[in-house]
Amino acid sequence: MTYNSIVLVKQVPDTANISGDVMKPDGTVNRAKLPAIFNPEDKVALELALQVKDQYGGKVTAVTMGPPKAAELLKECLYMGADDVILVTDRQFAGADTLATSYVLSKVIDKIGNYDMIFAGRQAIDGDTAQVGPQTAEKLKLPQITYTEKILELNDDSIKVQRLIDGGCEVLVSKLPVLLTVVKEASVPRPFRAKRVMAYKNFIPQQLTTEDLDVDLERCGLPGSPTKVHKIESVVLSAGDHVSIEPTKEGLGLLIDTLMNDHIFG
Repeated sequence: MTYNSIVLVKQVPDTANISGDVMKPDGTVNRAKLPAIFNPEDKVALELALQVKDQYGGKVTAVTMGPPKAAELLKECLYMGADDVILVTDRQFAGADTLATSYVLSKVIDKIGNYDMIFAGRQAIDGDTAQVGPQTAEKLKLPQITYTEKILELNDDSIKVQRLIDGGCEVLVSKLPVLLTVVKEASVPRPFRAKRVMAYKNFIPQQLTTEDLDVDLERCGLPGSPTKVHKIESVVLSAGDHVSIEPTKEGLGLLIDTLMNDHIFG
């Protein structure tokens, strides 16, 4: 049996460079001021979907919601091995929080249809909410397994998954179709394939707008987003006094005495 997968991916600003200077008055990020990258855990989610395709066959479709430049992210998905890609883009989707984003994505997935699994990264580095995957599953009325670390078994109508938890893991079984959010430890994304880079370097992905989807505009973009960013601050942690400890018996003794005096030891 073959399995069709949909992978939710996102182009995110490189948060290593984020500061208050890139925030707009409405509390959203001015993404044009930051370099854009493939959200790391989404890339791992794509790798997991491609591994299912390699083993069982089927189709992998990557979906992203974002501005037109997010088409570059979808090219990367094709370079890795995705069969089809869809760019969901419309000015009326701009400024969406997780509630509005998951609403639109659920409508896109309904339109695609014919899927067995939906993969998504555990969370995006620009928001760190880990909400879009679970909210999308809820709107689609699908079972979900979060923090997926490994797919252990696939049957005609069920999947067995190893899920990462604090201090270990747990094994869950779910009926198909199912939505899985994936942790970075699940796999190492494969490199681009040279032949696919040459084949898709000028590729223009299919685009879906509000005119193509059965959406309520009041649930999209800023109107459908109850979450507002009040402000953002750049916090710099500075070190206080420090003492150099020599790698000698006397130095180690001084370190232990200091730790005990500070009640860190003893």
